[in-house]
Amino acid sequence: MLISVIVPTLNQQEHLPVTLRQLAEQPDVELIVVDGGSTDCSVEIAQQFTPFVFVSHAGRARQMNEGAAHATGDILLFLHPGSFLLPGAVLEIQRRVIAASAVGGAFDLRFDSQWRVLRLLGRLISRWTRFTRLPRGEQGVFVWRQVFVKFGGFAETPILEDIAFARRLRRAGRLTFVRDGLVASARRWHLHGPWKTMAVDAWIGLLAMLRVPPAQLLRVRDGWLTAKETPAPRRRRGVSVG
Repeated sequence: MLISVIVPTLNQQEHLPVTLRQLAEQPDVELIVVDGGSTDCSVEIAQQFTPFVFVSHAGRARQMNEGAAHATGDILLFLHPGSFLLPGAVLEIQRRVIAASAVGGAFDLRFDSQWRVLRLLGRLISRWTRFTRLPRGEQGVFVWRQVFVKFGGFAETPILEDIAFARRLRRAGRLTFVRDGLVASARRWHLHGPWKTMAVDAWIGLLAMLRVPPAQLLRVRDGWLTAKETPAPRRRRGVSVG
């Protein structure tokens, strides 16, 4: 059973090798990278690990939909840059979705951090998403390709596309959660601090429940969290993407 792993990127040259190197070595994996117009060397780095590198307009939902359109695997796994799969994770996805008769699922959240607060936070988020059956994008969401196609993929909203997708996935059928297998990047939490990041995420969630428009939610998040995340651009030369 082939799994198509789709990685959306945008100026992630520092983190891509960690994610892509181990994916390229996994059996039964079709690795697809969709870049949103990076100004650094993300595209060139991706091309070192897979021939399936595409460029689209920026936007995580749009990029993931683009990757899914090129995928041929039975299962689609959407993975954030900087995250990586542990040995045996692909086989565990295959086993669990079949054994549980599930339409999809996700991994429990484990950060690549020694901070105790992040280890605790990962456990709390994992329990909450199991209870609500609403996995977050950083948990590595996977779904049968025919299910993804049936309900039209990700809504191309500028923010919270993962939660909107999870709600539809929950309505489609049973979800399964894999306890071990994925390690997510803690870069955002280290950069801004766990308490500020958690508070902003909670505030965005509350505003979304109050039906604040997505564009306004994006401005709120960017105003608080993304100022320090913008990398210094590097020129790309001679890029040809198929």
